[in-house]
Amino acid sequence: MRYAELHCLSNFSFLRGASRPEELIARAIALDYAALAITDECSVAGVVRAHTALKEAQPPASLRLIVGTELRLACGTQLVALAADRRGYGQICRLITRGRRSAEKGAYRLECADVEALIEPGPVLLLWAPPREAPLQAAPSSELLDTGRWLQSRFHGSAWIAVELLRDGMDRERLVSMGNLAAATGLPQVATGDVHMHVRQRRRLQDALTAIRHNLPLTGAGLRLMPSGERYLREPARLAKLYPRELLEQTLAIAARCTFALDELRYEYPREIVPEGHTPASWLRLLTEQGARRRWPVRSGAGKDAGAGPDVGAGPDAGVGVDVAADDPDADDAMPPTVRKLVEHELTLIADLQYEPYFLTVYDIVAFARSRDILCQGRGSAANSAVCYCLGITEVDPSRMSMLVERFISRERNEPPDIDIDFEHERREEVIQYVYRKYGRQRAAIAATVITYRPRSALRDLGKALGLDPLQTERLAGAMQWWDDAINEDRVREAGFDPASPVLQRLFELARELLGFPRHLSQHVGGFVIARDLLEELVPIENASMPERTVIQWDKDDLDDLKLLKVDLLGLGMLAALRRTLGLVAQHRGHPFSMADVPAEDPLVYEMISRADTVGVFQIESRAQMSMLPRLRPANFYDLVIEVAIVRPGPIQGGMVHPYLRRRTGEELVTYPSAAVESVLKRTLGVPIFQEQVMQMAIVAAGFTPGEADRLRRAMAAWKRRGGLGPFERRLIDGMRERGYSEEFARQIFNQILGFGEYGFPESHSASFALLVYVSAWLKCHEPAAFCCALLNSQPMGFYAPSQLVRDARNHGVEVRPVDVTVSGVECSLE
Repeated sequence: MRYAELHCLSNFSFLRGASRPEELIARAIALDYAALAITDECSVAGVVRAHTALKEAQPPASLRLIVGTELRLACGTQLVALAADRRGYGQICRLITRGRRSAEKGAYRLECADVEALIEPGPVLLLWAPPREAPLQAAPSSELLDTGRWLQSRFHGSAWIAVELLRDGMDRERLVSMGNLAAATGLPQVATGDVHMHVRQRRRLQDALTAIRHNLPLTGAGLRLMPSGERYLREPARLAKLYPRELLEQTLAIAARCTFALDELRYEYPREIVPEGHTPASWLRLLTEQGARRRWPVRSGAGKDAGAGPDVGAGPDAGVGVDVAADDPDADDAMPPTVRKLVEHELTLIADLQYEPYFLTVYDIVAFARSRDILCQGRGSAANSAVCYCLGITEVDPSRMSMLVERFISRERNEPPDIDIDFEHERREEVIQYVYRKYGRQRAAIAATVITYRPRSALRDLGKALGLDPLQTERLAGAMQWWDDAINEDRVREAGFDPASPVLQRLFELARELLGFPRHLSQHVGGFVIARDLLEELVPIENASMPERTVIQWDKDDLDDLKLLKVDLLGLGMLAALRRTLGLVAQHRGHPFSMADVPAEDPLVYEMISRADTVGVFQIESRAQMSMLPRLRPANFYDLVIEVAIVRPGPIQGGMVHPYLRRRTGEELVTYPSAAVESVLKRTLGVPIFQEQVMQMAIVAAGFTPGEADRLRRAMAAWKRRGGLGPFERRLIDGMRERGYSEEFARQIFNQILGFGEYGFPESHSASFALLVYVSAWLKCHEPAAFCCALLNSQPMGFYAPSQLVRDARNHGVEVRPVDVTVSGVECSLE
């Protein structure tokens, strides 16, 4: 007979579960389970990975995923709550939130009263697992009777006794005891496995995790370790020999009542962002048209059209000077025809997918920052769209770039685009607190970041568990480099250890299994999730370690998989330095000076950059960049876009840097296998440097749809962690061969995709950074005193110590006067 496992922990029950959600799903499918419930402790952090794994299973499986959680109440009662429907899922999330918000980060506290207040019978099904530590008696104890009767009276028809037979020598007695308890309380029984691993072979790792959790060596863990290896996904035939048939059949009846799936979650955008009398579409179009008239003033000479772009740090209506009312419907359209076409195309796509509230939410945050004179700059897959340029979210002119619209929005994918906003790092907190004030803690929280085991941390924790000497453990962990993604035995040997020793072999075996396991949840650097109603009914919220911070239990990748809105509010030190520099220049010159006043394409600036005279300049001040600049010799803005992107691990590992340089200097002939490929790679001399180009290549040369190309991009970003590029390899190569490209060329493109790994740089990000590169370089070139002064007042930031910045300024003719108690201020200043 078939079976449904209703109590299963993944490795998102930190240091308890010994298997990944994906492994549990794959094993349940292989065993032909009817359903599997992922019930991590006071958490739903692992269910998204399980949900994605089930959706991507090939061939499609009949397995049903049940969403639930395990809860240990303050009175000692252990419950497993299963979501029967969407309403029940929301109640479980609210209960988890209450428990997590009532305790410090990493802990939770719940009382029976909390369960009564937030859970109702029907939408949520409860399984009660009486403590295994309690002595097995023919007559149930008064404590067990009280708990059972409470469940029967409060959750009648939606509560069961979970019978866990784990071959510890007491199964027969436990079966009799649970039967007596069921008869005394009126609660039905159901078979469960208290699963902690997908296969029995994970027992050793599970024991090691238990020792790590209790901060003990394995030899001292004693009864804290599992008495048997039965807490794995067992074969139905094996279960049939252990459990009475009616208890196994009950698992199928409960699973049939659990119809909720994560696909039912629907994100709803905030209401506050659209004023009365407007729809989201009409309001976005009005703001876009107003912004377009500020960007492209109707009357020639009316504004400053030679600058690097309007000052995003000025007030809400700042920008190019305009003497035609921004909301005048009869004003002539001064927007270039190509940009007008792009704007209309983007607005049509946005309207079709009803993403207007997303752009309006971002615009609202940027408008607040500008109203407080907080310098900011948008970037990300959608940030350099024409609509975002009109809204003032980005300063990168779309007429200077060639963006793939489907890179950030697609009818086929039907998922929200991605916009990151960089703010002055010293004032980002003002923006974060604005979001909390506007939407409340119940509707806004920061996304989580899953901190996972790397070689160093795995060796350190497992070394302690295996009883290695602390000094040896630290030396062994220190032999690994921070960038290592595997256990490097050569480094171990260099550190004076024998990798062939039995103890180290066991350590390495466990460490390889542990790599990538989640260690704990941390807060994302600034990814906000904002909901229309209660966010805690969408995903649980918990306390972060940082005061005045709350985080959800899903990270960025999980949000992407479920198509939920996230806006990144990030801090960037250079923006603070630029604001200070512009303020000092304005003060020194006696009139306002903003980014809009920075002349574009100044030859002196590019000459300085080509000499690698870039100490303090954003993004191009590192040794690696300085060695590249004299060879690349940037001569225009787009050269800076390439410079920012090319000195990255992705292009370097993909073998793209030297071919590009040889072609740029004329040492190598620039050739293209077809006109279609030329249209994609011409601006980078036939070498794919940006993620967008890889997507375009897949479309024009391999026949991918835009949606398939984006899935390729996401697989590129995650393949080192999860794998997943395999299906695209054959599809890409076969598609190119069918269109007349050689096997060699197709294989070369795929190898370059592998080289990108997690480091492929999007053109949209690079363009946003390149603008800040140019502005900071112009200020260093023409206002070196103000630039150095601002950098010193913005420390710590960048590659160089204050003494190096001062020495560089002196080399450029800046007089630096010593500190004088009678004259000097708190910060450096200009005289």
